[in-house]
This record gives sequence, structure tokens and C-alpha cells, in this order.
Amino acid sequence: MANIVADIPADLVRQRIGGLQAEMRASRIDAFLMTQNVDLYYYSGSMQTGYLFIPSIGEATFYVRRSVERAKLETAVRVAELGAFRHFGQTLRNDYGALFGQSEAGSVRMAADLDVLPAQTFLKLSELLTSSGRCELIDGSAYIRRQRMIKSAWEIGRIEAAAQAVAEALDASLHELREGVSELDWMARVEYELRRRGHIGLMRMRGYNQEIATGMVISGAAAAVPSYFDGPAGGLGLGAASPQSVSRSIIRRNEPILLDVGCCIDGYVIDQTRTAVIGALPAHLMKAYEVSETLIQAAERQMMPGALCSKLYEDALAGCAAEGLADHFMGFGPDQAKFLGHGIGLEIDEWPVLAKGFDIPLEPGMVIAVEPKFTFPGEGVVGIENSYLITEQGPRALTRSKTGLIVLP
Repeated sequence: MANIVADIPADLVRQRIGGLQAEMRASRIDAFLMTQNVDLYYYSGSMQTGYLFIPSIGEATFYVRRSVERAKLETAVRVAELGAFRHFGQTLRNDYGALFGQSEAGSVRMAADLDVLPAQTFLKLSELLTSSGRCELIDGSAYIRRQRMIKSAWEIGRIEAAAQAVAEALDASLHELREGVSELDWMARVEYELRRRGHIGLMRMRGYNQEIATGMVISGAAAAVPSYFDGPAGGLGLGAASPQSVSRSIIRRNEPILLDVGCCIDGYVIDQTRTAVIGALPAHLMKAYEVSETLIQAAERQMMPGALCSKLYEDALAGCAAEGLADHFMGFGPDQAKFLGHGIGLEIDEWPVLAKGFDIPLEPGMVIAVEPKFTFPGEGVVGIENSYLITEQGPRALTRSKTGLIVLP
């Protein structure tokens, strides 16, 4: 195991913890408890099973159940063995006596990632933390999600590596995208090429019960079949246990083929979509595709620091209405998705969201996937998706694949 090294630089981990501690002090939060694997990785550099305890002042401790040995190799944070979970509350009091001694004057305010913490674990933690002293467990997920909106140069480099892998994988696979091939068979070829380039095999999501593997490759009407997935395309999937994305349907001529493919390298994801066709698209689908390119170009012009996320969405809706396509934008009927784009990073559904009510300004360092798409029941989905880094000068595309409709003979 000596060859295992930390993926995230130690100074970046310390910087993240320090930034969170400053926010905690400003909000009068005494401590933070990280529980979810992605949050553990972001703030410690390790995904070993355990709990990361961050006081508002002082050194953080990663209490690890398994594997303590590997956690010590992966993180620069202090590591301690978790031991019996029933004693965790007392362990914290022993290790952070000065902090928990405040409970004599009032409750210790401890934040946690409650948006992803299972209810059973929350109840147990609440019991352990309050059994011998007052401790208030509050939701701190917004602090995490706000901090993760702004990417470091190291994170941007990981996303760019994933983007390059997608571009290369598509180039290596397009010659096999032909009439008569099944969605599943062609997706398997793309995933093979991605895995060879370092794709970990999944793309993580924060949303409850939301899952995604490598994306969606869906041909024709199947793409417009709605599913539980919060997006403009569904797909038949491989059955009720996997009711989205690729199926065993055969790819046919003159129908849209949605190539919504991502990649995850060192934990960080890229998200992009291209539309392909073997032959030619029907005129109304071609028009919708061209509008999707117009919308993403309009978004590119607007994505300057200070622009409101909600305004980009509202302008896209107005553009769709002007073209008579509002009913098809990002889904159809009650299954329309209510956004134009979303942040990406360690998870595919990060903040910010280009959506109504998300009235925050864009900032340099944000990475956002913009995906104007149009859904036509019985026919398919067309559109485009690029991921962008917001800079002082405006958006910089991170996706590497050539834009434009992919027309295959």
C-alpha cells in the first residue's frame, strides 16, 4: 500500500477547511461534522468510512472506521480510529473538551451535511451527541455547496482531463455508430474507451435516489420516454430496475441520436451532449436542434461574472417561446425539467443552477454545464450541452468535442 498517494494536494485540503472554519465563525457555528463520502473526500482527500469533525477553531480529526491505515496514507488531516460508534459522542467530548465544555453555558451548535445524511444516522448521532451535554445538530449543507461552487486550479485541471477523455472516447467510437447497432452495444464501446482513459465508471449525484453511470446514449423515440431522472431525456433503460438511459433498442436511420456522455476522473466530472443522425433529421427536429445551438450561444454571451443564474434561464424560456418551442424545452408536459444548466464538479448536480429562483450572480471559478434540449414524444430529443468555466473575461468552454450536428453516412 506504500504506493498510494493523496489525490488532492494537502495544502488545498487545509485551504478548504480554513475557508469553512471562517464561514463557521461568521455564522456562530461551533463545529461541523462531515458524513457523506464526497464531502469527506473534498475536505480530507479520503473516502474511507468515517466522520470528519471540524471545529470552528483548531485542528480537524477524521474518525475512521475502515480503513484507518489507508486513510493515513490518503489525507493530511489528523486520523483517529472511530472505535465503537456508541461511544462517539464521548470520544468527541474527550478530544475537544474545551469546545464541549461550552455546553454548560449553552448548546454547542454543530452543523452536518443533513441533505444527504440518512435519517436513522441523524437520529443516532443526535442521541449520542446530546446524551451527556447539550448539542444542537443543524443543517450545514448550504455552506458545503456554496464553497464547492468555486473550483480551484487543481479541480479545473481534473475536469479538463475528464473532458479530454470524453472527446477522445467519442472520436474512437463514432465509426461504430451505425444503423443496426443497439444503444447498449455502442455505449459499451464508449465506456470501454473512457475506462481506458481513467474514468472511474460512475458519475456521482447528490440528489436523493438520483443515479447516473456514464450518461445516456439514446436513439429516436426512446429518448423522449420520461423517467424519474430529473432531466430532459429519459430512455427506456434496461428494465424497471434501471428505468433510464440505454436500452437494447436498435439505432435507426433518420432519427436523432442523443449522445449525453460524461466522465469522472479523480472524482471530478465533465458533462457534455452532442446530437447525431445517420442520414438526416426531419425538418422540425433540425430546426429545434439549430435553436438549441442559438440558445447556448446566447448563454455564452451572458455568462459574465455578476449575471444572475435565474436571468439566464428566463431568457432561454423567452427564446424558446419566440420560436414556438416552449412546450418541448427540457422535456414535455408535466415531465419538463425546470432548468437550463447546473454546476458540476465532484457531483453532477452541484450549485449553481440556472433556474427560476436561483438569484445568485455568477462568479469566477464556477463550472456550469449548459444544456438546452428539446423533447418530442414519439420522435426523440435533440440538443447540445457544453461545460464552462466562468472567468473574469467570461465563459471558457471545458468540453473538447467539436460542436455541431454529427451527421453519419
